[in-house]
Amino acid sequence: MMNIIKRIAATNYIRSAIKDKADLSAFKEKPSARVVCGISIIGFSYIIGWPAIGLLAMISIFLKKPLILAVGGPLTYGLSHLVFLLGMYLAGADYSRVFLRWATRVTVEKLINKDP
Repeated sequence: MMNIIKRIAATNYIRSAIKDKADLSAFKEKPSARVVCGISIIGFSYIIGWPAIGLLAMISIFLKKPLILAVGGPLTYGLSHLVFLLGMYLAGADYSRVFLRWATRVTVEKLINKDP
């Protein structure tokens, strides 16, 4: 197992993250209005996702009309997915890259320094 971890740690991405001591300092900066809007839209997509489908299920059961859920469920889920993608586009990938780089560095350092 340690050989696999060492081989993974030898990749350029991980070596540079460890060398640069990748951190979360980018999160200290004030996000732009576009990023805030994107994150808000992502949050909204979660509200119109499964909770809306659950509401459709309750309405479907109450009215004894299963087609409400059978048709409305996939449509609502598809809409929430499109809204999520719009939010991701607006928020950008910068914060995701910073977080993933930091998480990778921390994980690999813990695995390498772990006592067998």
